Order: sequence, then structure tokens, then C-alpha cells
Amino acid sequence: MKEFLKNILPFNNRTEMPKVLFVVKKILAFWLCYIVGLFLAEGVVILLHFALGKNMLVGDVFDAQTITLITYYGYIIMSGVALLYWKLIEKKPLSEMGLTKRFGNYFIGIIVGVILLAVSVFAIVLTGNIEYHGFFENADILMIILLIGGFIVQGATEEILCRGIVLHTLKEKTPVWIAIAVSTVLFIIPHWSSLFEGGTIYGVIGVANLVLISIIFSLLTIRFKSIWAACGLHSFWNAILYCILGLNLSGKDETVTAIFNMQSVGNNICNGGAYGIEASLITTVVLALAAALIWYLNRKKNYIMRG
Repeated sequence: MKEFLKNILPFNNRTEMPKVLFVVKKILAFWLCYIVGLFLAEGVVILLHFALGKNMLVGDVFDAQTITLITYYGYIIMSGVALLYWKLIEKKPLSEMGLTKRFGNYFIGIIVGVILLAVSVFAIVLTGNIEYHGFFENADILMIILLIGGFIVQGATEEILCRGIVLHTLKEKTPVWIAIAVSTVLFIIPHWSSLFEGGTIYGVIGVANLVLISIIFSLLTIRFKSIWAACGLHSFWNAILYCILGLNLSGKDETVTAIFNMQSVGNNICNGGAYGIEASLITTVVLALAAALIWYLNRKKNYIMRG
């Protein structure tokens, strides 16, 4: 039992074990970084409130805009925990988790994200299920810039955890499809709570879209041998959707501020209802085609070697 625990617990960098135990170990490493990071971030938020004269015990909290920014920038703490884990426990260079010197791939990810969003939103607009109402005259540009910064932090953190700690290590000892599947499941779980609030059909489509976008993140990571492209796509998908287009992001329907005024028309499987276009069947088609294309290009260039 002692040897078994040494193998699966993520407090050492042992790798000589059966593949199943290695997978379990990386899942536990993910949750260790996620839970410790979340706990520390929550603690910082509480301390900030009291340090600035707010009493959370009686409901005296920051306004919605400040809370939104604190939430996204709080991911810095989770990233810090993950990077410390990698350096102190895994004892490997950051390049082996995908944080290579090829930072230019980040902008490739942004371009991919812009294309996927543009095609998805334009297709939904053509069906009449999203309407464009021009620019927001009272757009808070400073807030938008700060939000984009927050999304950059948040997207990178999730990729460090899912594609860095999990995918990058598992693909060295297991077939690629297992590494992609495990990182995808771990990517979906933290998003689960809000998926079915708008109804079962939107939840099912939302899960399918999360699977597809996670596969795209993974395929880009494999293609470029780094997580930068996945970080760029992840962060700017969220940033453009929420604070540029002003559309719902993962069920978050209270847009703080945005450049364009775009509104869903009714609730249906074309626009994703209250969850937003990430629960849209049209988005499913776009993401499925994109995933198939990237997979084909990876296979053609022999980037997918196993499984």
C-alpha cells in the first residue's frame, strides 16, 4: 500500500509505474493545483475585502465590475501554484509543460479564435437568432482593456493545468487519444455547474462544444509542441465573445461592458439560449469542422504519432 500511494500521490516526480496509475497521478496533480490555487485565491479575496474596509459577513462586498476583475485576475494565483508544482515537484523545465520560447504561436491561436468566432456568430446572425444593434455609446474602454487582461490570465491558467500539467505529461507515456481524453474531461468538470441551468438540451450541446474546443486546444498543443496557441485561442475566444461582441459567455449574461451591442433573439439551439453561442448547434458544426481539419493536418504532417 505504501508503494502504491507513493506512485499515485502527486508529491514526487516518479514515472516508473503502470500507465493507469500514471494517469491517476496526473489527475490528482491537476486537482491539487486547482484546489490549492482556488483556496488561496479565495483567501486573498477575503483579505482584500477586509483590508479595504468591506465586511463580507454582512454582505458588504465590492461592486460587480470589481468582483469580475478580481475573479479573472485571481487565476494568477492558480497559475503560480501550478508553476511552483512543476518546478518543485516535477522538477522539470517549463518548456516540458509547453511554455516554450515559441511565443509567436500565441498569435496563431488568436487568429484561429477570431476565425472560429466570426464564422459561428455570422452564421447565427444569418439565421436571425442574433441581432446586431451597432456600437455601445457608453463603452468603458478602460474596463474592456482590464477585462481582456483578465481573460489572458484565465485562459492561460486553464491551459497550464489541462494542456501543460496533464496533456504534455500523459502523451509521453500513453497513447495521444488517452492524453486528449483525460485533459478534456478535466477541462469540462469546472465548467459543469452552469451548463444545464438553461435546460437539458443546451447543457448537452454545451458539453459537446466543450469537448470539441478542448480537442482543438489539444491538437494545437501537439501541432506546435507548446501550449501558446491554445492559450491565445482560449483567452481571446472568451475576450472577444464577452467584451467585444457583448454576447453571453458560458451562461454569464450580465455583460459588464462591450464594444458592440449584439443580442440573442429568443432562446433556441441556434443561439444557445441563456448559455450563449457556446451551447449553439451552429457552433458545434463549426468546431467539429475545425477539429477535423486540424486533426487531418496534424496527421498529414505526422504530428500524431500514436493512438
